[in-house]
Amino acid sequence: MSLKVGEIITFERTFTVEDVELFTKVSGDEGIHHLTTDEQGRLVVQGLLTATLPTKVGGDNNVLARTMNFEFFRPVFTGDTIICEVIIDQFEKQDNRTGIAASFLCKNQNEKEVLRGNFAGVIL
Repeated sequence: MSLKVGEIITFERTFTVEDVELFTKVSGDEGIHHLTTDEQGRLVVQGLLTATLPTKVGGDNNVLARTMNFEFFRPVFTGDTIICEVIIDQFEKQDNRTGIAASFLCKNQNEKEVLRGNFAGVIL
């Protein structure tokens, strides 16, 4: 495992109408704002779909999450590109596992904060 305390991992994703439609189907989150486009032809992306961005680091590193905290600041729309920056705050051996804690900040293409939070867990 090559993660280190203080390491910053950055990646981005542009959300599509298909993403929202698939997440609606899987999650059952059928809020009207996820099903009906606004005057600019966009759908609002579900908050928990947006929150999958920082979980990518967990998936890439086989993290079994124990806690996840999210604070949402503004809506994300289809067509938005979200840049996610994850900072490794803790990475240490604990008994026969490795503990990890990280914080994250997600901004849209206009540099506006859309989501921040943290997570902790163990590496499998």
